[in-house]
Amino acid sequence: MKRQSEWIRVESIRGARRISNFFWAFILILGALGFLLVGSSSYLGRDLIPLLPSQQIVFIPQGIVMCFYGIAGISIGFYLGFAISWDIGNGYNLFDKQRGIVRIFRWGFPGENRRICIQFFMKDIQAIGLEIREGFYSRRIIYMRMKGQQKIFLTHISENSTLKEMEEKAANLARFMCVSIEGI
Repeated sequence: MKRQSEWIRVESIRGARRISNFFWAFILILGALGFLLVGSSSYLGRDLIPLLPSQQIVFIPQGIVMCFYGIAGISIGFYLGFAISWDIGNGYNLFDKQRGIVRIFRWGFPGENRRICIQFFMKDIQAIGLEIREGFYSRRIIYMRMKGQQKIFLTHISENSTLKEMEEKAANLARFMCVSIEGI
């Protein structure tokens, strides 16, 4: 969601609470639970899952490895589940021409530094850029280049936008902030 007036522009940033993350957390926990149950079945000598016979799996070494994969998968699945419930990465980008500030706010992991808020002056922004890498790990990121050559990323790596949409977004932001654009 984007809100814009003549002086203020606010862009909402989606966090970890996405349908794809729910799907992968569910699949990961379900698959890992299967590994853990098959490994446990090989230890106990009886089938805990009726559809998966485990008589041919010897506890040492296959059963232990299956249990390890199951525990690791469940741990990663719960980590992803907590990231979803805390909505890690959710926040906004605020561009205020009237006060001459840019504020980037994101939610992090619980603790002392859960609120991540970066604020700086617009006069310190040198350019708006677009970084594009195509291929297997393709990424399209809009960033701000600060004086001193520091890059501050404004979009997620996993944001699925077309190249044209990203170029338009970067150009509109550069036009709004009256700075140059690079990388297009």
